Amino acid sequence: MQSLDRRTFLQAAAVSAPAVLAAAEVKPEWRNRQSGMAYRQFGRTGIMISEVVSGGDPIRSNNWEHLNLAIEMGLNYLDMAPAYGNGDCELSYGKLLGGSAKREKVFLTTKISAYGSTRNRMYEEIFKGLPAEKQNAIRKRAEEMVAERGVAKPGYMLEYYPGLPNPIVPTYICNAMRKDYGHKVEGSKPFKAIITKSVEDSLKRVGTDYFDTVMCPHGAYSPEDLDNPEIRETMFALRKQGKLRFIGVTSHFDAGGILSKAAKLGHYDVAMVSYNVINGGYVERGLAEAKAAGMGVIAMKAAMAVATHHKSLQPIPQWRIDKVDRIIPGDMKPPMKAYVWALQNPNLTAVVSNLWDKNFIRENLSLAGKKVEMQPA
Repeated sequence: MQSLDRRTFLQAAAVSAPAVLAAAEVKPEWRNRQSGMAYRQFGRTGIMISEVVSGGDPIRSNNWEHLNLAIEMGLNYLDMAPAYGNGDCELSYGKLLGGSAKREKVFLTTKISAYGSTRNRMYEEIFKGLPAEKQNAIRKRAEEMVAERGVAKPGYMLEYYPGLPNPIVPTYICNAMRKDYGHKVEGSKPFKAIITKSVEDSLKRVGTDYFDTVMCPHGAYSPEDLDNPEIRETMFALRKQGKLRFIGVTSHFDAGGILSKAAKLGHYDVAMVSYNVINGGYVERGLAEAKAAGMGVIAMKAAMAVATHHKSLQPIPQWRIDKVDRIIPGDMKPPMKAYVWALQNPNLTAVVSNLWDKNFIRENLSLAGKKVEMQPA
């Protein structure tokens, strides 16, 4: 086990050292540059993306044409995943792009949605075959790990959508099993097949030859989720084939820990993590480490800390809204203030926004480039 860890460390070092240098020296790559939009460099990738980018949650076959307005206004980054609408989101972005007509106006990113469930399932199969005494010891260790890391602290963990905390226990049971059983799961062949099939199916749905960024895992729950060597090896192989350009990771949970881990591994170019006016203090260190490693970072759930379309999570606690109102006084809506708050951080590249209709587009894209004098919370 020690030799494997050392090999992984040396590989990461070999990747990260030139990558950080490249972040400062890379030539900016522009697409769909418009005078009314503000752009930032997405870390060492060099791609210049709009400060507000399009999230995939609301994009479906009956709701995509309004994004033509967003592109006219200078938005140039489209986020999607196979999990959104069981592929309908990707099909809908394909309609927006119209084959190759608009492809080179935008940067496209998708995700490996099946990765986490596959990892959990493989460990679960082993877990079920263990004696009750061993299962109880693993559960206890998993609970201890969650407590030691403080990842479930109120304010750090927020329920952005119904059921978000549910995978925490399965994930940390996996982590508690890694020492004894990881050799049966991490790096095994099913991951290569799942990652490869996911990317190839997404390419077909969108109708493109390549993605600028592919995120794996989609929704990591712990730093250990990133340790599987098959992520690096398979993604590098797909990049060599021209099917993707850059490697990323997303996370709603333990965003600071995920960023720190990705920065240390070295092969992650970008990330998209939950970062907002409520959990921000827990994430700042990870953001700084990612920036130092040359990574670009997009904030997601910036507005969902103070607003949500999920009826079961309404109403949002008033203290959260009061907090963003204190920091950014004035007449802007709380979700708009939340985006502006995030964009004041120079370690961040952009915020991802669910652009449900033209009103959302006009309001949220107007925030790009906006500077404010923030007040104490």
